[in-house]
Amino acid sequence: MLIVWHSRTGAARAMAAAAFAGALEEGPARLVAAGHAGPEDILSAGGYLFVCPENLGSMTGEMKTFFDLSYYSVIGRIEGRPYATAIAAGSAGQGAEAQIDRIVTGWRLRRVAPSLIVNLHADTAESILAAKTVHPDEIATCHDLGRSLAAGLQLGIF
Repeated sequence: MLIVWHSRTGAARAMAAAAFAGALEEGPARLVAAGHAGPEDILSAGGYLFVCPENLGSMTGEMKTFFDLSYYSVIGRIEGRPYATAIAAGSAGQGAEAQIDRIVTGWRLRRVAPSLIVNLHADTAESILAAKTVHPDEIATCHDLGRSLAAGLQLGIF
C-alpha cells in the first residue's frame, strides 16, 4: 500500500501519518511525500491512499504535480487497483476530492472507501495559514482508514 501525501500546515501530514500507522498493523505500507513520489512508487503498490489539503477549492499544487509527473507513465498498467482519499479542509473538501477522483478515473482505479474529509473550520486568512492540529477522533478515523485499506489488500478483498 502506498500513501502519497502533501501538507502545508501539518493537518494532512498528521492524517497521513495516522493512516500509515494503521496500515502497518496489517501489512507492508509506504508513506511518501508527493514531492518524492513517482511512477515507480505507484507501479510497486497494490493500492493507494491520497492525502492532501484542499486549497482554493482544489488539491494542492504539489499533489497535482505528483499526478502530472506520474500520469502517463502508469496509465494502462494499474487498472482496477483500489484507492481512497483523505482531505484536510478548511471548510469544504469536495473540490480536492473531485479533482483526485477525475484524475484516477483515467487510471481506472477503484474507490474502495468513502472520502474522508476532515473539516478544520479554517475560514480566515490567519486560521488558514496557521499550523493545524487534527482532533484525536479524526486522527483515529485516519488510522482506521489506513488499517482497513491495508487489511483489504492483505485479504485480497480489493
